[in-house]
Amino acid sequence: MRPRTQTLQRGVASEPAAMSMDSESSSHSGADHRSFRQITRDRLLIEMLRSTRKSSNSTWKVLIMDKLTVKIMSFSCKMADITEERVSLVEDLYKQRQPLPSMDAIYFMQPTKENIRIFMSDMSGKNPLYKKAYVFFSSPIQGDLLAHIKKESTVLTRISALSEMNLEYFAIDSQGFVTDHDKALAELFTEDAECSHKYNACLNTMGTRIATVFASMREFPRVHYRVARTIDASTLTTLRDLVPTKLAASVWNCLARYKSTIPEFPQTETCELLIVDRSIDQIAPIIHEWTYDAMCHDLLCMDGNKYVQEVPSKNDSANEQKEVLLEDHDPVWLELRHAHIADVNERLHEKMTKFISKNEAAQLQQTRSGVELSTKQLQKMVQALPQYSDEIDKLTLHVEVAGKLNNIIKEQHLKDVGQLEQDLVFGDAGTKELINFLRTRLDVNRENKLRLLMIYASINPKKFGSEKGAKLMQFGATIKAVQCDNGREFDNSHGVHFCMSYPYTLPQNGRAERIIRSTNNILCSLLFQLAGLSADDIIAVNNMHCLHGPDTKKSSVGSFTLKFDLHKEKPGIRKERIGEESTWMLSRFYPILENLIEKLSKGELPKDEYHCMNDPSPSFRGIPGSTSAQTSPANQPAQSMRSRRIGGTWARHRNSDDGYSSDSVLKHASSDFRKLGQRLFIFVIGGATRSELRAAHKLSGKLKREIILGSSSLDDPLQFITKLKMFSIEELSLDDLQI
Repeated sequence: MRPRTQTLQRGVASEPAAMSMDSESSSHSGADHRSFRQITRDRLLIEMLRSTRKSSNSTWKVLIMDKLTVKIMSFSCKMADITEERVSLVEDLYKQRQPLPSMDAIYFMQPTKENIRIFMSDMSGKNPLYKKAYVFFSSPIQGDLLAHIKKESTVLTRISALSEMNLEYFAIDSQGFVTDHDKALAELFTEDAECSHKYNACLNTMGTRIATVFASMREFPRVHYRVARTIDASTLTTLRDLVPTKLAASVWNCLARYKSTIPEFPQTETCELLIVDRSIDQIAPIIHEWTYDAMCHDLLCMDGNKYVQEVPSKNDSANEQKEVLLEDHDPVWLELRHAHIADVNERLHEKMTKFISKNEAAQLQQTRSGVELSTKQLQKMVQALPQYSDEIDKLTLHVEVAGKLNNIIKEQHLKDVGQLEQDLVFGDAGTKELINFLRTRLDVNRENKLRLLMIYASINPKKFGSEKGAKLMQFGATIKAVQCDNGREFDNSHGVHFCMSYPYTLPQNGRAERIIRSTNNILCSLLFQLAGLSADDIIAVNNMHCLHGPDTKKSSVGSFTLKFDLHKEKPGIRKERIGEESTWMLSRFYPILENLIEKLSKGELPKDEYHCMNDPSPSFRGIPGSTSAQTSPANQPAQSMRSRRIGGTWARHRNSDDGYSSDSVLKHASSDFRKLGQRLFIFVIGGATRSELRAAHKLSGKLKREIILGSSSLDDPLQFITKLKMFSIEELSLDDLQI
């Protein structure tokens, strides 16, 4: 009897599932519009797990995953969801497993040589580990590996399904995903990137994983990307300038294959994809954010979304620690996550007051004591009133979290730090203000001074520019004009007073010393000294400058001069958002990505900065919500309604709307996508920020289009700074590059 063969299905687990996915998920369809995370979840639970029920006699199954696919599953599904699909056991592919010959197994894994070797070992021989196997690959399998499986007739007869799921990304948010390339900055932007096999491997894997997003969504995008800014006859083009170009080509190649291999995959454009890298906005990963979600991940010691809460014990002993998740299943978190911390404080107070007013036991307790109940008193009281436990648990959790954030703001003087950060960004402060702050504010810790200097370096790259010669050696003749004896105050006639002691004691680190010695003026050395930076800190500041890429307007070589032009025009790199007024103090800042998303939606991306892999087809141009169908709004006089907030309290204009307040579009964003236009996908190479994810939510409501933000990783400030400390950058020319 000839053994039964199994046909590889690409992109789908079964034909009915494929048809259903296409009709409901693509944004060009008129059917019910499911969100990005919901589609991802449905594919895993319904298209993959539930599809195995039809041809299986086994009531319960084993689910086997590798290190990557278990994360894919955990970001989209809970264990209870998996159990509901008749999976009784979840196993690690790489660990030794107990034989269960009476049960069927579902393999969800990457199509790597090692994974297939383990799978073949599991299912071969006279005594396989499982009765039947349903195999789902997270991305396309290479032909030679597929042939290897097919030639093993014994294994082939035990395979009930062999499919390419084409789902290899982490759905970290209802409108966000990452490709799990936490080392992308180091692998794509370091001095030896082209010499390393990691450079191309990282880009190819990243491109494949981005493409699986479109396979899941049944979308075919128009692929925009940021071009290398320095491709001309007179300037040097570096490898990092070409990263978006190469990634766009990788994604495009995968999509071209999908058009011919995945059933029902769109043949014309249905959405937009914009690929950029971290160089578009180096300030967003560094600056202090003042919204709840961003502050939690910046200031609290959290492991991912896990927060350790202090709860009172039932026997009045020491408090117990309880691990909770700050995620979308918590309605209070969902409401507050994008709100300004001052707004969070007000809303939580209102919620607590409302709870006490409707809870007779709480009112009685408060009447007896004559004072307002504390959260811990409420927690203890509710232990005897289980019907209120869920509501008060969530409220007390967020009251505790907000309280910790407020304490940190006060202890670290973050309002003052944040004010200077935003003044630097918008041009309301410059070198003079920064020097005075570093000199006088000894109560601000080194980490926050480092972030100030990194912002300053991003705004003023020329002041941190490096020349290959050791310019500091030339200071000997020039320093006499500005040098003072150790400890003597110096006035440079510009109103800035500081003390200098030269020669500056260099950090005991070879690279940090080279950075300082190659600096083209004394200013950054002074700033490093005033901030008390360590060697690693100096490297991070220097790499902040390097992410700018080479200066295309360098002056010709001439004599070296020392200048302190502290009263020149202030170089703010953010323009005030027209028509938006700050509801709260320190809410002026916005990520550059916000502007790019709006320009992409209107079809107004600068053509000299952003190219497209594919011109849209005629049918695409007429689809409502497509970029090509948009018309630019009439020109209106530019008038900023923002104002600079100074003071010790959170200033508020009750009738204003900056897009983040309680009555803003954020309240409605992401809640109903049924009538929205075509989706916009944005991918940031080198790590996205929570402010950028917030912008995706905000603009989805404003633009009436579902905006999905992807990145190699989602970084908090400490993570981004740590990455910058760990890699170095040198210029590499196109002569070394094979395009």
